[in-house]
Amino acid sequence: AARIEFLAHHDPLTRLPNRVLFRDRFDLARAWVERTGGKLALMYLDLDHFKNINDTLGHPVGDLLLQEVAQRLSATLRETDTISRQGGDEFLIALTDVQDVEAVGRIAGKVIEALARPIHIEGHELAATLSMGVALWPDDGGDFDTLLQRADTAMYRAKDAGRNTYVFYTGEMNTQALENLKIRSALHWALDQQEFVLHYQPQIDLASGAVIGTEALLRWQRSDGELVPPGRFIPAAEDSGQIVPIGEWVLREACAQAVRWQEAGLPELTMAVNLSAVQFKRGDLVASVTQALEESGLEPGRLELELTESLLIADAEHNLETVRRLKALGLCLSIDDFGTGYSSLAYLRRFAVDKLKIDQSFVRDIVSDPEDAAIVRAIVSMARSLKLRVIAEGVESEEVARILGLYHCHEAQGYHFARPMPAQAATEWLLQRSGRF
Repeated sequence: AARIEFLAHHDPLTRLPNRVLFRDRFDLARAWVERTGGKLALMYLDLDHFKNINDTLGHPVGDLLLQEVAQRLSATLRETDTISRQGGDEFLIALTDVQDVEAVGRIAGKVIEALARPIHIEGHELAATLSMGVALWPDDGGDFDTLLQRADTAMYRAKDAGRNTYVFYTGEMNTQALENLKIRSALHWALDQQEFVLHYQPQIDLASGAVIGTEALLRWQRSDGELVPPGRFIPAAEDSGQIVPIGEWVLREACAQAVRWQEAGLPELTMAVNLSAVQFKRGDLVASVTQALEESGLEPGRLELELTESLLIADAEHNLETVRRLKALGLCLSIDDFGTGYSSLAYLRRFAVDKLKIDQSFVRDIVSDPEDAAIVRAIVSMARSLKLRVIAEGVESEEVARILGLYHCHEAQGYHFARPMPAQAATEWLLQRSGRF
């Protein structure tokens, strides 16, 4: 009977209080603090990259890791504090009777330090970093559910900040969360209502001045006329999975536009399309690309798919197989924002990449910043030695274009040549240039 009672209120793996017992203890602590006039803190913890450990080393190792994390948390906190496992790789901590935000920050820092030391399990050395969101009672909410939701919101902000850190909830996050909810709801209708449009930015061959391709960039023009910036709606589309049908539409529309230009008598241009990590994970990307090519009649060699470095590294084996199947179709593969992520030469060979796109953060200041200039020169030199093509983005002046030419960079795009334009304006621009800049 005692065992049944224990299991009703504790997590069987870590033997920590479960959510039911945690909530009871939180409410008791709140009643006590209401009388004594202190504060409570609710911490929402999520282990970083736990799924990768489970998938790679198996669930038994994952379970042992969770048990070690639970022990370290227990050893770090005071007896009056309560730790709970929520399930999966999520934990909650209630800090009772803390005097101020600084005290909570010190404890949060200790928790992160406690997990920073390597964990040795069955011959593997593992790192168990975590992302933590913190909400305070009574400042951030008067009841458990509100505080939990707000600590969760702050935890996601900690993940966005690079993980292995903690973030306190602020009122501005709630405003942003509501804004994201509104955007997510509107996204469901945007595709049906044909509110998405593609803008095209020309890509120039630096040696000849010829226009050799365009990049298709997604824009959301709401029915009320508001243009929603990609930075606001793409993360929401990725979180909700809506990016998969949106991404399929982008592929079909971009391929169709490339063929329209060809039929209008323009030189054969490549069409570059950005891919989201979510499309790799959730959608049948190879089928989507095949369908877009077949429906439009575009030659596969004229479609270029842009991937980010982090996308390839995150789930390398699964992504490698997808990339091989895409390459088998005959299309071109480029790495977007090169230099901002892992920049490992090994994966360039492994994934049979055709082109590197140097991130604009390095390109913008090459005239005035010797370090950026050295990085760009090194990337171009390395790429050429690996027989890869290189394109620089964010070229905003004649001088930057000239220097890139001196470095033997193959291609460039940016406001110096042309801004991204809707299809009609891009068509007129291309016809005026007759394919040359």
